[in-house]
Amino acid sequence: MGGSTIDEDWEFTSPSSEVRTVVLVGRTGNGKSATGNSILGRKSFKSMTNSAGVTSTCELQRTFLEDGSILNVIDTPGLFDFSAEPEFIGKEIVKCINMAKDGIHAVLVVLSVRSRFSREEEAAIESLRKFFGSKISDYMIIVFTGGDDLEDNDETLDDYLGRDCPEPLKETLAMCGNRRVLFDNKTKDKSKKSEQLRQLISLVSAVVDKNDGKPYTDEIFIELKKGSAKLHDQTAEVNSLKGYSEQEISLWKEQLNNAHEEQLKRITEMVESKLRETTHRLELQLAEEQAARLKAEATAQAAQIKSNEEITKLRENLERAQKETEELRKQAESGRCSIL
Repeated sequence: MGGSTIDEDWEFTSPSSEVRTVVLVGRTGNGKSATGNSILGRKSFKSMTNSAGVTSTCELQRTFLEDGSILNVIDTPGLFDFSAEPEFIGKEIVKCINMAKDGIHAVLVVLSVRSRFSREEEAAIESLRKFFGSKISDYMIIVFTGGDDLEDNDETLDDYLGRDCPEPLKETLAMCGNRRVLFDNKTKDKSKKSEQLRQLISLVSAVVDKNDGKPYTDEIFIELKKGSAKLHDQTAEVNSLKGYSEQEISLWKEQLNNAHEEQLKRITEMVESKLRETTHRLELQLAEEQAARLKAEATAQAAQIKSNEEITKLRENLERAQKETEELRKQAESGRCSIL
């Protein structure tokens, strides 16, 4: 399923066309932009093999699929990375939601088979669920990148997951209903490109069916949509006014835009506050887990030391008993010799 493209400045969509929106999230360097390009069938998102990442802001691109439906793909700059400032992430979340407009049909969590599933990635997914609510899990699909590495080792995704798969990753997959797909973003093989896209679109359709065709939305989506609709209606009303100068109309439009910007600012501040709260809770959770882990390690170490001490004592007692036995044997032999 190749998927033809649509020019960036072509905003026309047929009313009968089915439009779905997917969002790429995941740790910087896992291949979100490259995966987005594979889905689109063209190089639209800037992508490099760079652990620091190159995506600096949310970006939306669109493609037509073979069945005539339209797929919106939103690339994000490592949302929920703990290294990023809440102010930056807050603005990008609002921008992403604004782009999604009518909601998100699937969240593509991008992981890489080239790196082990880290505690930071686990925490980022937890942060995503705490911020948007546990319902977001029903919209999540895990996309593993690095399919070329597995192919070089004659391994499948099942082989990879069956080989020492960490428990947190198993739990994440279970939480997502085991919806996962492997992508090779370097392949030139058209049939492989088509097959991995077909598998992904099939999973997106399964997510849509599971949620009765309803995309994910929350109060932030609703507020932004109301604000955009209000601005659109009021701007249209101002444009239809007669008998006013261009300067007066321009001033009214500026006032409308300022009011809309104020609303965006208010929503962004609300998101930043919620994000700080979410991050703080997770940091406390991580600190508690680390303290519990250190305590368990200290207990185990103490038990090991005690065990070693007991083993040493047993060894000393055994050596002492052997010496005493040897001395008794020598005395016994010496006594026999005297009698003889």
